[in-house]
Amino acid sequence: MKNLYDVVIIGGGPAGLTAALYLARAKYRVVVVEKENFGGQITITHEVVNYPGVAHTSGKELTETMRKQAQSFGAEFMLAEVNGLDMEGDVKTVKTSRGELKTFGVLLATGAHPRMVGFKGEEEFRGRGVAYCATCDGEFFTGKEVFVVGGGFAAAEEAVFLTKYAKHVNILIRRDDFSCAASAADHARNHEKITVLTNTEVDEVLGDTTLRAIRYRNKLSGEVTEYKAAEGDNIGVFVFAGYSPATDLVKGIAELDEAGYIVTDRCLRTSVEGLYAAGDVCIKPLRQVVTAVSDGAMAATELEKYAAAMQKKTGLKPETPKAAETVSTKSDTPAQPQPASQAQSQTAAGNSALFDADMLAQLGAVFARMANPLVLKLYLDGRPVSAELRGYMEELAKQTDKLSVEIADNNADSAEAPYVAVCRADGSWSGLAFHGVPGGHEFTSFVLGLYNAAGPGQPLDEAVLEGIRALDKNVDIKVLVSLSCTMCPELVTAAQRLAALNDRVTAQVYDLNHFPAIKDKYNVMSVPCLVINDGEKISFGKKNAQQVLELIR
Repeated sequence: MKNLYDVVIIGGGPAGLTAALYLARAKYRVVVVEKENFGGQITITHEVVNYPGVAHTSGKELTETMRKQAQSFGAEFMLAEVNGLDMEGDVKTVKTSRGELKTFGVLLATGAHPRMVGFKGEEEFRGRGVAYCATCDGEFFTGKEVFVVGGGFAAAEEAVFLTKYAKHVNILIRRDDFSCAASAADHARNHEKITVLTNTEVDEVLGDTTLRAIRYRNKLSGEVTEYKAAEGDNIGVFVFAGYSPATDLVKGIAELDEAGYIVTDRCLRTSVEGLYAAGDVCIKPLRQVVTAVSDGAMAATELEKYAAAMQKKTGLKPETPKAAETVSTKSDTPAQPQPASQAQSQTAAGNSALFDADMLAQLGAVFARMANPLVLKLYLDGRPVSAELRGYMEELAKQTDKLSVEIADNNADSAEAPYVAVCRADGSWSGLAFHGVPGGHEFTSFVLGLYNAAGPGQPLDEAVLEGIRALDKNVDIKVLVSLSCTMCPELVTAAQRLAALNDRVTAQVYDLNHFPAIKDKYNVMSVPCLVINDGEKISFGKKNAQQVLELIR
Protein backbone atom coordinates (compact mmCIF):
# COMPACT_ATOMS: atom_id res chain seq x y z
CA MET A 1 0.00 0.00 0.00
CA LYS A 2 1.95 3.00 -1.34
CA ASN A 3 0.01 5.65 0.55
CA LEU A 4 0.31 3.91 3.92
CA TYR A 5 1.91 5.66 6.90
CA ASP A 6 2.76 4.42 10.35
CA VAL A 7 1.49 7.69 11.79
CA VAL A 8 -0.30 10.76 10.43
CA ILE A 9 0.22 13.84 12.60
CA ILE A 10 -2.48 16.49 12.32
CA GLY A 11 -0.96 19.85 13.25
CA GLY A 12 2.49 21.28 12.64
CA GLY A 13 3.21 23.08 15.92
CA PRO A 14 5.90 22.14 18.47
CA ALA A 15 4.03 19.00 19.62
CA GLY A 16 3.52 17.69 16.10
CA LEU A 17 7.04 18.56 14.94
CA THR A 18 8.62 16.86 17.96
CA ALA A 19 6.56 13.72 17.42
CA ALA A 20 7.60 13.69 13.76
CA LEU A 21 11.24 13.95 14.75
CA TYR A 22 11.01 11.03 17.19
CA LEU A 23 9.04 8.79 14.85
CA ALA A 24 11.14 9.44 11.75
CA ARG A 25 14.35 8.93 13.70
CA ALA A 26 12.97 5.56 14.84
CA LYS A 27 12.46 4.67 11.14
CA TYR A 28 8.68 4.95 11.08
CA ARG A 29 7.00 6.59 8.11
CA VAL A 30 5.28 9.77 9.31
CA VAL A 31 3.66 12.78 7.66
CA VAL A 32 2.74 16.07 9.32
CA VAL A 33 -0.42 17.61 7.86
CA GLU A 34 -0.77 21.33 8.57
CA LYS A 35 -3.41 23.66 7.10
CA GLU A 36 -1.74 27.01 7.80
CA ASN A 37 1.94 27.37 8.65
CA PHE A 38 4.36 24.94 10.20
CA GLY A 39 5.28 26.11 13.68
CA GLY A 40 1.85 26.87 15.13
CA GLN A 41 0.87 29.75 17.44
CA ILE A 42 4.40 30.20 18.81
CA THR A 43 5.56 31.59 15.44
CA ILE A 44 4.01 34.97 16.31
CA THR A 45 6.04 35.15 19.54
CA HIS A 46 8.99 37.44 18.93
CA GLU A 47 11.10 36.48 21.91
CA VAL A 48 11.47 33.03 23.46
CA VAL A 49 13.81 33.05 26.48
CA ASN A 50 12.46 30.20 28.63
CA TYR A 51 13.08 27.21 26.38
CA PRO A 52 15.77 25.07 28.10
CA GLY A 53 19.13 25.13 26.38
CA VAL A 54 18.25 28.04 24.09
CA ALA A 55 19.24 31.39 25.54
CA HIS A 56 17.28 33.57 23.12
CA THR A 57 15.33 32.97 19.91
CA SER A 58 12.02 33.71 18.22
CA GLY A 59 9.13 31.31 17.96
CA LYS A 60 9.52 31.13 14.20
CA GLU A 61 13.24 30.33 14.38
CA LEU A 62 12.73 27.70 17.07
CA THR A 63 10.01 25.80 15.23
CA GLU A 64 11.72 26.06 11.85
CA THR A 65 14.72 24.32 13.44
CA MET A 66 12.35 21.64 14.74
CA ARG A 67 10.88 21.16 11.28
CA LYS A 68 14.28 20.82 9.65
CA GLN A 69 15.39 18.33 12.32
CA ALA A 70 12.34 16.18 11.65
CA GLN A 71 12.83 16.45 7.91
CA SER A 72 16.48 15.45 8.25
CA PHE A 73 15.33 12.04 9.51
CA GLY A 74 12.78 11.59 6.73
CA ALA A 75 9.55 13.08 8.10
CA GLU A 76 7.22 14.24 5.35
CA PHE A 77 5.17 17.44 5.35
CA MET A 78 1.90 18.35 3.67
CA LEU A 79 0.02 21.66 3.62
CA ALA A 80 -3.62 20.59 3.58
CA GLU A 81 -6.77 20.71 5.67
CA VAL A 82 -7.95 17.55 7.40
CA ASN A 83 -11.72 17.36 7.07
CA GLY A 84 -12.51 13.88 8.34
CA LEU A 85 -11.29 10.78 10.15
CA ASP A 86 -12.28 7.13 9.84
CA MET A 87 -10.84 5.38 12.88
CA GLU A 88 -12.43 1.98 12.23
CA GLY A 89 -10.25 -1.08 11.64
CA ASP A 90 -6.52 -1.59 11.83
CA VAL A 91 -5.80 0.85 8.99
CA LYS A 92 -7.32 4.28 9.63
CA THR A 93 -8.18 6.91 7.01
CA VAL A 94 -7.32 10.61 7.29
CA LYS A 95 -9.37 12.61 4.79
CA THR A 96 -7.65 15.79 3.64
CA SER A 97 -8.25 18.52 1.07
CA ARG A 98 -5.54 16.80 -0.97
CA GLY A 99 -6.84 13.26 -0.80
CA GLU A 100 -6.93 10.39 1.66
CA LEU A 101 -4.04 9.09 3.74
CA LYS A 102 -3.96 5.57 5.18
CA THR A 103 -2.29 5.04 8.54
CA PHE A 104 -2.05 2.83 11.58
CA GLY A 105 -2.03 5.66 14.10
CA VAL A 106 -3.16 9.29 14.26
CA LEU A 107 -1.76 12.04 16.47
CA LEU A 108 -4.01 15.05 17.02
CA ALA A 109 -1.80 18.10 17.65
CA THR A 110 -4.05 20.85 16.31
CA GLY A 111 -3.46 23.31 19.16
CA ALA A 112 -5.90 26.08 19.98
CA HIS A 113 -7.21 29.37 18.59
CA PRO A 114 -7.86 32.74 20.27
CA ARG A 115 -11.00 32.94 22.36
CA MET A 116 -13.51 35.79 22.13
CA VAL A 117 -14.52 37.39 25.41
CA GLY A 118 -18.07 38.26 24.45
CA PHE A 119 -18.36 41.92 25.45
CA LYS A 120 -20.87 44.06 23.59
CA GLY A 121 -19.54 45.21 20.23
CA GLU A 122 -16.72 42.64 20.06
CA GLU A 123 -18.11 40.81 17.04
CA GLU A 124 -19.41 43.98 15.38
CA PHE A 125 -16.03 45.73 15.43
CA ARG A 126 -13.86 42.69 14.79
CA GLY A 127 -11.43 43.80 12.09
CA ARG A 128 -12.37 47.46 12.55
CA GLY A 129 -10.71 48.07 15.89
CA VAL A 130 -11.00 44.75 17.74
CA ALA A 131 -8.08 42.46 16.98
CA TYR A 132 -6.49 39.23 18.21
CA CYS A 133 -2.96 39.28 16.79
CA ALA A 134 -0.49 42.05 17.61
CA THR A 135 1.99 40.85 14.99
CA CYS A 136 -0.63 40.94 12.25
CA ASP A 137 -2.44 44.12 13.18
CA GLY A 138 -0.28 46.21 15.52
CA GLU A 139 0.98 48.54 12.81
CA PHE A 140 -2.59 49.67 12.01
CA PHE A 141 -2.71 51.36 15.41
CA THR A 142 0.39 53.51 15.13
CA GLY A 143 -0.06 56.58 17.30
CA LYS A 144 -3.38 55.33 18.72
CA GLU A 145 -4.59 54.58 22.23
CA VAL A 146 -4.70 50.80 22.59
CA PHE A 147 -6.40 48.54 25.15
CA VAL A 148 -5.28 44.95 25.80
CA VAL A 149 -7.83 42.59 27.35
CA GLY A 150 -6.30 39.75 29.34
CA GLY A 151 -3.78 39.03 32.07
CA GLY A 152 -1.83 36.01 30.89
CA PHE A 153 1.54 35.64 29.22
CA ALA A 154 0.22 36.55 25.76
CA ALA A 155 -1.42 39.74 27.06
CA ALA A 156 1.75 40.83 28.87
CA GLU A 157 4.09 40.08 25.98
CA GLU A 158 1.87 41.47 23.23
CA ALA A 159 1.18 44.64 25.21
CA VAL A 160 4.92 45.32 25.28
CA PHE A 161 5.14 44.57 21.55
CA LEU A 162 2.28 47.01 20.84
CA THR A 163 4.20 49.87 22.47
CA LYS A 164 6.30 49.94 19.27
CA TYR A 165 3.26 51.37 17.52
CA ALA A 166 0.68 52.63 20.00
CA LYS A 167 0.70 56.02 21.68
CA HIS A 168 -0.17 54.28 24.94
CA VAL A 169 -1.28 50.77 25.98
CA ASN A 170 -3.77 49.96 28.74
CA ILE A 171 -3.98 46.38 30.04
CA LEU A 172 -7.39 45.43 31.45
CA ILE A 173 -7.16 42.41 33.80
CA ARG A 174 -10.32 40.98 35.32
CA ARG A 175 -8.42 39.45 38.24
CA ASP A 176 -6.32 41.24 40.85
CA ASP A 177 -3.02 40.55 39.06
CA PHE A 178 -1.37 38.94 36.05
CA SER A 179 -1.66 35.15 35.86
CA CYS A 180 1.68 34.67 34.10
CA ALA A 181 5.26 34.49 35.37
CA ALA A 182 6.51 37.55 37.24
CA SER A 183 9.28 38.16 34.70
CA ALA A 184 6.77 38.65 31.87
CA ALA A 185 4.32 40.58 34.05
CA ASP A 186 6.99 42.94 35.39
CA HIS A 187 8.19 43.74 31.89
CA ALA A 188 4.71 45.03 31.08
CA ARG A 189 3.97 46.53 34.50
CA ASN A 190 7.15 48.61 34.51
CA HIS A 191 6.95 49.83 30.91
CA GLU A 192 6.61 53.61 30.66
CA LYS A 193 3.97 53.39 27.92
CA ILE A 194 1.76 50.82 29.69
CA THR A 195 -0.94 51.29 32.33
CA VAL A 196 -2.23 48.17 34.10
CA LEU A 197 -5.80 48.17 35.43
CA THR A 198 -6.72 45.15 37.56
CA ASN A 199 -10.17 43.89 38.58
CA THR A 200 -11.42 45.45 35.36
CA GLU A 201 -13.78 44.09 32.72
CA VAL A 202 -14.88 45.49 29.37
CA ASP A 203 -18.58 46.36 29.21
CA GLU A 204 -18.77 47.64 25.66
CA VAL A 205 -16.90 49.01 22.67
CA LEU A 206 -18.50 51.65 20.45
CA GLY A 207 -17.99 53.39 17.14
CA ASP A 208 -19.28 53.88 13.63
CA THR A 209 -17.26 52.60 10.69
CA THR A 210 -14.37 52.01 13.10
CA LEU A 211 -13.84 51.77 16.87
CA ARG A 212 -14.12 55.14 18.66
CA ALA A 213 -14.68 54.35 22.35
CA ILE A 214 -14.53 51.72 25.08
CA ARG A 215 -16.39 51.38 28.39
CA TYR A 216 -14.87 49.29 31.16
CA ARG A 217 -15.91 48.60 34.74
CA ASN A 218 -14.00 48.16 38.01
CA LYS A 219 -15.41 44.95 39.50
CA LEU A 220 -14.78 46.05 43.11
CA SER A 221 -16.08 49.62 43.06
CA GLY A 222 -18.52 49.30 40.17
CA GLU A 223 -17.11 52.49 38.67
CA VAL A 224 -17.54 52.68 34.88
CA THR A 225 -14.94 54.50 32.78
CA GLU A 226 -15.41 55.52 29.18
CA TYR A 227 -12.48 56.40 26.96
CA LYS A 228 -13.31 58.25 23.74
CA ALA A 229 -10.87 58.90 20.94
CA ALA A 230 -10.31 62.49 19.84
CA GLU A 231 -12.52 63.79 17.05
CA GLY A 232 -11.77 61.86 13.86
CA ASP A 233 -9.43 59.43 15.63
CA ASN A 234 -9.95 55.80 16.64
CA ILE A 235 -8.70 53.27 19.20
CA GLY A 236 -7.67 49.62 19.21
CA VAL A 237 -8.73 46.75 21.47
CA PHE A 238 -6.59 43.61 21.40
CA VAL A 239 -8.08 40.52 23.02
CA PHE A 240 -5.74 37.95 24.57
CA ALA A 241 -8.12 36.02 26.78
CA GLY A 242 -6.89 32.49 26.31
CA TYR A 243 -7.56 29.91 23.65
CA SER A 244 -10.20 27.38 22.65
CA PRO A 245 -9.00 23.89 21.69
CA ALA A 246 -9.17 23.00 18.00
CA THR A 247 -10.97 19.68 18.53
CA ASP A 248 -13.93 20.02 16.13
CA LEU A 249 -12.38 17.26 14.00
CA VAL A 250 -12.86 14.65 16.74
CA LYS A 251 -16.21 15.77 18.19
CA GLY A 252 -18.43 12.71 18.25
CA ILE A 253 -15.39 10.46 17.80
CA ALA A 254 -13.29 10.86 20.95
CA GLU A 255 -14.10 11.88 24.51
CA LEU A 256 -13.82 15.62 25.23
CA ASP A 257 -14.23 17.51 28.49
CA GLU A 258 -16.80 20.26 29.03
CA ALA A 259 -14.39 22.90 27.68
CA GLY A 260 -13.72 20.93 24.50
CA TYR A 261 -10.24 19.62 25.37
CA ILE A 262 -9.53 16.03 24.43
CA VAL A 263 -9.31 13.46 27.24
CA THR A 264 -6.16 11.33 27.32
CA ASP A 265 -4.44 8.97 29.74
CA ARG A 266 -0.88 9.44 31.01
CA CYS A 267 0.47 7.96 27.76
CA LEU A 268 -1.61 10.45 25.72
CA ARG A 269 -3.96 7.78 24.38
CA THR A 270 -7.50 8.98 23.74
CA SER A 271 -10.73 7.02 24.11
CA VAL A 272 -10.34 5.78 20.51
CA GLU A 273 -7.86 3.06 19.61
CA GLY A 274 -5.04 4.39 17.47
CA LEU A 275 -5.83 8.05 18.22
CA TYR A 276 -3.37 9.96 20.41
CA ALA A 277 -3.23 13.66 21.27
CA ALA A 278 -0.47 16.10 22.22
CA GLY A 279 -0.01 19.79 22.98
CA ASP A 280 -2.62 22.45 23.63
CA VAL A 281 -5.61 20.28 22.66
CA CYS A 282 -5.01 18.21 25.80
CA ILE A 283 -6.21 18.81 29.36
CA LYS A 284 -3.19 20.22 31.18
CA PRO A 285 -2.31 22.90 33.75
CA LEU A 286 0.43 24.54 31.65
CA ARG A 287 0.40 25.30 27.94
CA GLN A 288 3.91 26.24 26.85
CA VAL A 289 6.28 25.14 24.10
CA VAL A 290 8.22 22.98 26.54
CA THR A 291 5.09 21.04 27.58
CA ALA A 292 4.00 20.66 23.96
CA VAL A 293 7.41 19.23 23.08
CA SER A 294 7.18 16.85 26.04
CA ASP A 295 3.75 15.70 24.90
CA GLY A 296 5.01 15.17 21.36
CA ALA A 297 7.90 13.00 22.53
CA MET A 298 5.69 10.94 24.85
CA ALA A 299 2.99 10.39 22.22
CA ALA A 300 5.59 9.46 19.60
CA THR A 301 7.20 6.77 21.74
CA GLU A 302 3.76 5.28 22.44
CA LEU A 303 2.86 5.43 18.75
CA GLU A 304 6.11 3.63 17.90
CA LYS A 305 4.89 0.66 19.96
CA TYR A 306 1.42 0.88 18.45
CA ALA A 307 2.68 1.05 14.84
CA ALA A 308 5.05 -1.88 15.42
CA ALA A 309 2.17 -3.97 16.78
CA MET A 310 -0.01 -3.05 13.79
CA GLN A 311 2.74 -3.95 11.33
CA LYS A 312 3.02 -7.36 12.95
CA LYS A 313 -0.76 -7.88 13.11
CA THR A 314 -1.56 -6.81 9.54
CA GLY A 315 1.61 -7.86 7.75
CA LEU A 316 1.72 -4.40 6.19
CA LYS A 317 4.84 -2.26 6.40
CA PRO A 318 5.00 1.35 5.19
CA GLU A 319 8.06 2.59 3.32
CA THR A 320 11.06 3.38 5.51
CA PRO A 321 11.90 7.11 5.75
CA LYS A 322 14.85 8.21 3.65
CA ALA A 323 17.72 10.46 4.62
CA ALA A 324 17.51 14.27 4.48
CA GLU A 325 19.16 14.75 1.13
CA THR A 326 16.55 12.56 -0.55
CA VAL A 327 13.49 13.97 1.22
CA SER A 328 14.03 17.68 0.71
CA THR A 329 11.65 17.53 -2.23
CA LYS A 330 9.03 15.35 -0.56
CA SER A 331 6.95 18.33 0.45
CA ASP A 332 5.28 19.71 -2.68
CA THR A 333 4.63 22.97 -0.86
CA PRO A 334 7.44 25.41 -0.03
CA ALA A 335 8.48 25.83 3.58
CA GLN A 336 8.05 29.23 5.18
CA PRO A 337 10.37 31.61 3.26
CA GLN A 338 12.06 34.83 4.20
CA PRO A 339 10.59 38.06 2.83
CA ALA A 340 12.07 39.39 -0.39
CA SER A 341 13.47 42.38 1.45
CA GLN A 342 15.48 39.98 3.59
CA ALA A 343 17.12 38.25 0.66
CA GLN A 344 19.51 35.47 1.52
CA SER A 345 23.06 35.42 0.21
CA GLN A 346 23.84 33.48 -2.95
CA THR A 347 23.69 29.73 -2.45
CA ALA A 348 26.60 27.37 -2.84
CA ALA A 349 25.19 26.26 -6.16
CA GLY A 350 25.39 29.88 -7.29
CA ASN A 351 22.00 29.84 -8.99
CA SER A 352 19.87 32.04 -6.75
CA ALA A 353 20.37 35.24 -4.85
CA LEU A 354 17.04 34.97 -3.05
CA PHE A 355 16.43 31.30 -2.30
CA ASP A 356 18.60 28.85 -0.38
CA ALA A 357 19.25 25.27 -1.56
CA ASP A 358 16.42 23.78 0.51
CA MET A 359 13.91 26.27 -0.85
CA LEU A 360 15.11 25.74 -4.42
CA ALA A 361 14.58 21.99 -4.05
CA GLN A 362 11.04 22.50 -2.79
CA LEU A 363 10.24 25.03 -5.51
CA GLY A 364 11.56 22.56 -8.07
CA ALA A 365 9.15 19.92 -6.78
CA VAL A 366 6.19 22.28 -7.21
CA PHE A 367 7.25 23.54 -10.65
CA ALA A 368 7.75 19.96 -11.88
CA ARG A 369 4.09 19.25 -11.14
CA MET A 370 2.75 22.30 -12.99
CA ALA A 371 0.85 21.16 -16.06
CA ASN A 372 0.94 24.41 -18.07
CA PRO A 373 3.28 27.40 -18.44
CA LEU A 374 2.37 30.78 -16.97
CA VAL A 375 3.31 34.39 -17.66
CA LEU A 376 4.01 36.73 -14.76
CA LYS A 377 2.85 40.05 -16.18
CA LEU A 378 4.19 43.01 -14.20
CA TYR A 379 2.49 46.39 -13.88
CA LEU A 380 5.02 48.79 -12.39
CA ASP A 381 5.29 52.36 -11.20
CA GLY A 382 8.25 54.46 -10.10
CA ARG A 383 8.37 53.30 -6.47
CA PRO A 384 11.25 51.16 -5.13
CA VAL A 385 8.76 48.40 -4.38
CA SER A 386 8.26 48.02 -8.15
CA ALA A 387 11.95 47.27 -8.63
CA GLU A 388 11.74 44.82 -5.76
CA LEU A 389 8.76 43.04 -7.33
CA ARG A 390 10.45 42.84 -10.71
CA GLY A 391 13.64 41.39 -9.22
CA TYR A 392 11.67 38.86 -7.19
CA MET A 393 9.61 37.63 -10.16
CA GLU A 394 12.61 37.45 -12.49
CA GLU A 395 14.54 35.41 -9.92
CA LEU A 396 11.58 33.06 -9.50
CA ALA A 397 11.22 32.61 -13.27
CA LYS A 398 14.91 31.65 -13.54
CA GLN A 399 14.17 28.48 -11.59
CA THR A 400 11.83 26.93 -14.19
CA ASP A 401 10.88 27.02 -17.86
CA LYS A 402 7.21 26.99 -16.76
CA LEU A 403 7.38 30.69 -15.84
CA SER A 404 8.24 33.78 -17.87
CA VAL A 405 8.12 37.48 -17.03
CA GLU A 406 6.52 40.17 -19.16
CA ILE A 407 6.54 43.89 -18.41
CA ALA A 408 3.25 45.53 -19.33
CA ASP A 409 3.64 48.25 -21.97
CA ASN A 410 1.32 50.69 -20.27
CA ASN A 411 1.82 51.89 -16.74
CA ALA A 412 -0.85 50.68 -14.36
CA ASP A 413 -3.24 52.82 -12.36
CA SER A 414 -1.12 54.26 -9.57
CA ALA A 415 -3.71 53.05 -7.04
CA GLU A 416 -3.14 49.44 -8.15
CA ALA A 417 0.59 49.25 -9.03
CA PRO A 418 2.89 47.60 -8.55
CA TYR A 419 1.36 44.20 -9.10
CA VAL A 420 1.90 40.88 -10.82
CA ALA A 421 -0.95 39.39 -12.81
CA VAL A 422 -0.73 35.63 -13.31
CA CYS A 423 -1.56 34.98 -16.98
CA ARG A 424 -1.87 31.89 -19.14
CA ALA A 425 0.49 31.21 -22.04
CA ASP A 426 -2.00 32.73 -24.50
CA GLY A 427 -1.94 36.00 -22.56
CA SER A 428 -5.36 35.64 -20.94
CA TRP A 429 -5.57 36.53 -17.25
CA SER A 430 -6.06 33.62 -14.84
CA GLY A 431 -7.88 35.88 -12.37
CA LEU A 432 -5.00 35.88 -9.86
CA ALA A 433 -2.92 38.94 -8.98
CA PHE A 434 -0.72 40.12 -6.13
CA HIS A 435 -0.30 43.84 -5.41
CA GLY A 436 3.02 44.50 -3.72
CA VAL A 437 5.72 41.86 -3.27
CA PRO A 438 4.61 38.34 -2.23
CA GLY A 439 7.24 37.77 0.43
CA GLY A 440 7.04 36.70 4.04
CA HIS A 441 4.13 34.38 4.80
CA GLU A 442 2.61 35.15 1.41
CA PHE A 443 5.37 33.56 -0.66
CA THR A 444 4.06 30.07 -0.01
CA SER A 445 0.50 31.08 -0.91
CA PHE A 446 1.78 32.80 -4.08
CA VAL A 447 3.56 29.65 -5.22
CA LEU A 448 0.45 27.61 -4.46
CA GLY A 449 -1.51 30.12 -6.54
CA LEU A 450 0.82 29.46 -9.47
CA TYR A 451 0.36 25.71 -9.04
CA ASN A 452 -3.42 26.07 -8.92
CA ALA A 453 -3.50 28.37 -11.97
CA ALA A 454 -1.22 26.10 -14.00
CA GLY A 455 -2.97 22.90 -12.95
CA PRO A 456 -3.59 20.33 -11.81
CA GLY A 457 -3.89 22.30 -8.57
CA GLN A 458 -4.57 21.26 -5.00
CA PRO A 459 -7.30 18.65 -4.54
CA LEU A 460 -10.57 19.79 -3.02
CA ASP A 461 -13.62 18.00 -1.70
CA GLU A 462 -15.82 17.05 -4.66
CA ALA A 463 -18.82 18.95 -3.30
CA VAL A 464 -16.74 22.13 -2.95
CA LEU A 465 -15.33 21.67 -6.45
CA GLU A 466 -18.82 21.35 -7.89
CA GLY A 467 -19.98 24.42 -5.98
CA ILE A 468 -17.11 26.54 -7.30
CA ARG A 469 -17.58 25.44 -10.89
CA ALA A 470 -21.33 26.05 -10.66
CA LEU A 471 -20.95 29.75 -9.79
CA ASP A 472 -22.78 31.63 -12.55
CA LYS A 473 -22.11 35.25 -11.57
CA ASN A 474 -19.11 37.54 -11.67
CA VAL A 475 -17.30 37.70 -8.35
CA ASP A 476 -14.45 40.09 -7.62
CA ILE A 477 -12.50 39.09 -4.52
CA LYS A 478 -9.91 41.27 -2.81
CA VAL A 479 -7.86 39.80 0.02
CA LEU A 480 -6.14 42.42 2.15
CA VAL A 481 -3.10 41.11 4.00
CA SER A 482 0.05 41.88 5.92
CA LEU A 483 3.19 39.87 5.15
CA SER A 484 3.72 39.25 8.88
CA CYS A 485 0.27 37.70 9.31
CA THR A 486 0.26 33.94 9.92
CA MET A 487 -3.50 33.71 9.40
CA CYS A 488 -3.61 35.38 5.97
CA PRO A 489 -2.18 32.64 3.69
CA GLU A 490 -5.09 30.22 4.21
CA LEU A 491 -7.61 32.81 3.03
CA VAL A 492 -5.37 33.87 0.13
CA THR A 493 -4.96 30.28 -1.06
CA ALA A 494 -8.70 29.63 -0.74
CA ALA A 495 -9.68 32.72 -2.74
CA GLN A 496 -7.10 31.97 -5.43
CA ARG A 497 -8.35 28.39 -5.67
CA LEU A 498 -11.82 29.67 -6.53
CA ALA A 499 -10.42 32.02 -9.18
CA ALA A 500 -8.28 29.28 -10.72
CA LEU A 501 -11.31 27.01 -11.08
CA ASN A 502 -13.91 29.50 -12.33
CA ASP A 503 -13.27 32.20 -14.95
CA ARG A 504 -16.03 34.36 -13.47
CA VAL A 505 -14.10 34.73 -10.21
CA THR A 506 -11.06 36.95 -9.70
CA ALA A 507 -8.85 36.99 -6.60
CA GLN A 508 -6.47 39.89 -6.05
CA VAL A 509 -4.24 40.15 -2.99
CA TYR A 510 -3.08 43.49 -1.57
CA ASP A 511 -0.23 44.00 0.89
CA LEU A 512 -1.74 46.87 2.86
CA ASN A 513 1.70 48.19 3.74
CA HIS A 514 1.86 49.55 0.18
CA PHE A 515 -1.83 50.35 -0.35
CA PRO A 516 -3.08 52.49 2.55
CA ALA A 517 -5.86 53.98 0.41
CA ILE A 518 -7.50 50.56 0.12
CA LYS A 519 -7.20 50.07 3.87
CA ASP A 520 -8.94 53.40 4.44
CA LYS A 521 -11.59 52.75 1.81
CA TYR A 522 -12.84 49.64 3.60
CA ASN A 523 -11.96 50.80 7.16
CA VAL A 524 -9.67 47.82 7.66
CA MET A 525 -7.88 47.56 11.01
CA SER A 526 -7.18 43.83 10.96
CA VAL A 527 -6.03 41.18 8.51
CA PRO A 528 -6.87 39.02 6.72
CA CYS A 529 -9.81 40.91 5.27
CA LEU A 530 -12.00 39.52 2.50
CA VAL A 531 -13.76 42.10 0.30
CA ILE A 532 -16.35 40.78 -2.14
CA ASN A 533 -17.57 42.86 -5.10
CA ASP A 534 -16.16 46.19 -3.90
CA GLY A 535 -17.61 45.97 -0.40
CA GLU A 536 -20.88 44.15 -1.03
CA LYS A 537 -19.61 41.79 1.67
CA ILE A 538 -16.63 42.25 3.98
CA SER A 539 -15.39 39.54 6.29
CA PHE A 540 -12.38 39.20 8.61
CA GLY A 541 -10.37 36.17 9.66
CA LYS A 542 -9.00 33.04 8.04
CA LYS A 543 -11.27 30.88 5.89
CA ASN A 544 -11.01 27.80 3.74
CA ALA A 545 -12.37 27.39 0.20
CA GLN A 546 -15.73 26.09 1.37
CA GLN A 547 -16.23 29.04 3.73
CA VAL A 548 -15.34 31.55 0.99
CA LEU A 549 -17.73 29.79 -1.37
CA GLU A 550 -20.55 30.03 1.18
CA LEU A 551 -19.95 33.79 1.55
CA ILE A 552 -20.23 34.54 -2.16
CA ARG A 553 -23.11 32.26 -3.12
